[in-house]
This record gives sequence, structure tokens and C-alpha cells, in this order.
Amino acid sequence: MDFSVKKLASDAGVFFSRAVQFTQENLGQAEKTELDAHFENLLTRADNTKNWTEKILHQTEVLLQPSPSARVEEFLYEKLDRKAPSRVTTAELLGQYMTEAANDFGPSTPYGQTLIKVGETQKHLGAAERDFIHSSSINFLTPLRNFLEGDWKTIAKERRILQNRRLDLDACKARLKKSKAAEAKAALEGDALPDFQETRPRNYILSASASALWSDEVDKAEHELRVAQTEFDRQAEVTRLLLEGISSTHVNHLRCLHEFAEAQATYFAQSYQYMLDLQKQLGRFPVGNTDPASQPLSSSPPPATLPVLQVASSNPGEVPLNPVEVTPPVSGTRKARVLYDYEAADITELALFADELITVYSLPGMDPDWLVGERGNKKGKVPVTYLELLS
Repeated sequence: MDFSVKKLASDAGVFFSRAVQFTQENLGQAEKTELDAHFENLLTRADNTKNWTEKILHQTEVLLQPSPSARVEEFLYEKLDRKAPSRVTTAELLGQYMTEAANDFGPSTPYGQTLIKVGETQKHLGAAERDFIHSSSINFLTPLRNFLEGDWKTIAKERRILQNRRLDLDACKARLKKSKAAEAKAALEGDALPDFQETRPRNYILSASASALWSDEVDKAEHELRVAQTEFDRQAEVTRLLLEGISSTHVNHLRCLHEFAEAQATYFAQSYQYMLDLQKQLGRFPVGNTDPASQPLSSSPPPATLPVLQVASSNPGEVPLNPVEVTPPVSGTRKARVLYDYEAADITELALFADELITVYSLPGMDPDWLVGERGNKKGKVPVTYLELLS
């Protein structure tokens, strides 16, 4: 094995010198080279970028995958450079259970058909969530991880080297200061022997005068200081360039943030549309009718004669009236705000438009999930679930 005693001794000496300088700085017994204000601002901005990127990355991972065990599993697969197995989303699993329950209860019953409809919607929601997670992982999480595991590690490494170069520079400054003080003292006292414990001059000649020895020591200290200053300045420039690259990192993360927001908006828009379609399907049918012999739920509009509104009458033989033919009661009408657009299934229903105000009222014998709505001279049945009744 190639083992150099000189190199080991040199490295140990450098390490000891840096440790002494670092300790004396912390104790206030040694001077420290301060970086300029712009450089300090760059360091602060880089530290803030790293800290906030870690927090945003972690919280986004929690948002996309709330289960800690699942996140640990994905992390292990990533470190092993293996593809994680496909995971069923909670919405997809719920949709699967609803479909299986519908088959068990009977897909032709109202409850079974409703379970199938809601289950299919849950599966669509799960698929949209899966697309959102996949898109966010590639376009948002991956760039953040690449910064922390790539660029930031490079910056941290160069900063450690700069710190060592600064300690070497300050140690050389301290050594030169002591050498000059000892040289001045030797010039005043004549040929006094050098103080080896204080400065440890190297390659001295015992027969030479102390003043000449200190002069050589000062020259060597000045040479070492020039070398240390050059190395420090070179490393400071390298580190500065890396720190200024944080601006490019911010621009890249800004683009990724836009893509994340767009993916999230697409996911919520798809989810809203799925639920709106489901609500339209379910809102057309009475929930109270659970008789298996009754007509099952269907996605097609019900015939105009199905939800018949009974009007109280003393004549038992009177024919039920269509809501467009009835007159509103003298009292009991209310204003309602429409929450969602609704397309009328037949001529007995009134089409609705989101955020409009209409007049609504109920008739005796009318299904509680429906009201009669009026807009101007138009009249028809409207589902209660699409309305916000105003006092």
C-alpha cells in the first residue's frame, strides 16, 4: 500500500493549524477575514433556498402521498434504482368496492344502479388523481430533488473548501504578525535567541544572528501569505459563481411551480366535472323510491309522466296536473339561487343556469327532492340539490 509519512504529517499539521485558528476565532483571540456584504447575501439566499426547498418538497410529498409507509416504500425503491409497483388510489379502491357491492345487492335495483354510477365516478376521480400525482412527481418533485442532491451538494462542498482556505489565510496572517513582532524585538535586544515556542521558525542556523533568522522567517511567512491569499481568492470566485447560480435555480423552480399549479387545476377541474355529471344523473330521480318493483335508475331522461305532481283536490277523479299548468300558491314561495347548470330532461322540467335567482315553491303530494321553479313566464320542476334556498 502506498503510504506517505510526509504527506500524513503535512495533512495532520494543516488540520491542527486550522483547528487552532478556528478555536481562537471562536474565543475572540484571533482575527477573522470577513467576506464582503454581497457575498454574505449570496450565502444567506442560498441557505434560505435550500431550507425552503426541503420544506416544500417534503410537504408536497405528503400532499401527493399522505401515507408515511407508502412514502418510505417509494423512497427505498428510488434508492435501489427500481421501479415502484403501481399503487391503486383510495378513490379507485372505493369505486371497486361500490361496484362489487352493486353486483351483490343486484345491479337492477335503484340502490345497485346508484352504487354503480357513484363507483364509476370514483374510478374516474382515482384515475385523475393518479395522473396528477404522476405529472407533479416528474415536473415538480424531481427538479427540487435534483437541486438538493446535485447543485446544493456542489455548493456545500465548495463552501467547505472556502472555509478551509480562509482558515489557512488567517493562520498565515497570524504567523506573519508574530514573526514581524519577534523580528522587531530581536532588532532591539541584539542577538537574542528566537522564541521557538511562540513561532517555531524553520530551517534556522544556530550560528546566525537572531535578527537574521527572524528576517528569513518573515520572508517565508510573507510568501506563505501570498500563496494562501491567491488560493482563497480563487476559491472565493468559484464559490461566488455557484452562489450566483441560485438565481437560475429560482427561475427553473418558478417554471416547475407553474406546471404544478396547472396540473393541480386540471385535476380539480376534472374532479368537478365528474361530480357535476354524477349529480345531474342522481338529481333527476327521487331518492325515496326504493321499491324494487319500481323502474330502476337510468342515465336517460325520465319520461314526462314519471314524476307526477299531485294537487290536493276534493274531487278524487281529478287528473294530476303538470307543473306548467298549476298556479303558484298565494303564500309559501321563496327565492333560490342556482348552484350549478342543469339541463331539463323533458318539458316538465325547468333548465337552470348557475348563479341565477328563481322563485320556487312546493305543491301538496310533490316529491321532497323536487320543487316547482319559475323564471319569468317559464315554469317547471327543478331538483332541490341544485339550489340554495334563500330566506
